[in-house]
Amino acid sequence: MIEATGLTKSYGSKTAVYNLSFRVLPGKVTGFLGPNGAGKSTTMRMILGLDAPTDGSVTIGGHQYRELPNAPRLVGALLDANAKHGGRSARAHLLCLAQLSGIPARRVDEVLDVVGLTQVARKRSKGFSLGMGQRLGIAAALLGDPQVLLFDEPVNGLDPEGIRWVRELMRRLASEGRTVFVSSHLMSEMAQTADHLIVIGRGQLMADLPVRAFIEQNSTGFARLRTPDGDEAGREKLVRVLAEAGGQVQAEPEGTLKVTGVELPRISELAHAADVRLWELSPHHASLEEAYMRMTQGAVDYRSSEDQRSGLQGPPQQAPGGWQQPVGPQGGYAPPPPGAGFGAPPPAHAAPPHPPHAAHQAAAPYRPEDAR
Repeated sequence: MIEATGLTKSYGSKTAVYNLSFRVLPGKVTGFLGPNGAGKSTTMRMILGLDAPTDGSVTIGGHQYRELPNAPRLVGALLDANAKHGGRSARAHLLCLAQLSGIPARRVDEVLDVVGLTQVARKRSKGFSLGMGQRLGIAAALLGDPQVLLFDEPVNGLDPEGIRWVRELMRRLASEGRTVFVSSHLMSEMAQTADHLIVIGRGQLMADLPVRAFIEQNSTGFARLRTPDGDEAGREKLVRVLAEAGGQVQAEPEGTLKVTGVELPRISELAHAADVRLWELSPHHASLEEAYMRMTQGAVDYRSSEDQRSGLQGPPQQAPGGWQQPVGPQGGYAPPPPGAGFGAPPPAHAAPPHPPHAAHQAAAPYRPEDAR
């Protein structure tokens, strides 16, 4: 179990984490969510003793990380997939970690097989893709067969098969009674992977709830219904009846009606009593992403805006050579015509300023004698 109590971390005048308290329990996958800059990585670094808290404390199994005997055998973590020596092979990297922790060499080959890197085990890791680096980092976290695991953005760079594999791995580890703490920005993955959520914003706790309870508290479910095409009278009658029953009805572009404030069985009863046929009546619940966006919208530090393309859609410009530089189809400037440049183009009969050189003949074919 991981337990944080009043955890605070300041860097000069900036407070990255403030008075943060939570528990990460074994036997479930706990998702750690928050906008960029919310303090997630700082919190994980304090859990692992890489950063010292300004105030408060965080323990693993009742002990600070630095007090744990042979911590890598008890806690595995992936915070940075690039934390490796690029000149070493994947196997050599893991073997070095194993020897430092008293882990038998055979375990290295086991975890390489688990993460699917057996075929590239003896290749230098500097040539690995981002996804392969993530797999190697996960292998390092699993090396000591730990009871507590922390992963920061573990699916970065992975293809769909890799993402699915990580999801199943997390759930399997939790089902074995381990404590699994995962930070991610992919809400669709958290919805399928996590059992519990801890959400922070600007360094402070915003939610500590099971996934289903989090969605219910931060979203509103609704019913979608459709009346027969052309039955405008029945549609208007049903809207009036639903409004009288306390419902809020909103017309949608595709011709359906979105109803809130009235439960599905009651909508069916009202439609039957009003003698209005329904072609569709279905419940809809908000996704984790929608609930998360609604909760954290006030804690986002970086917001995008519309690209106005100011000054890029004006009239054609006069270039120094006298030719007109036309506006391209996407609002940018089209390239100059052949021969146009800064100054008048040279006469057609003028000799080239420099004799041709092999280095400038990009299309010249390669000849074996050139290498002599």
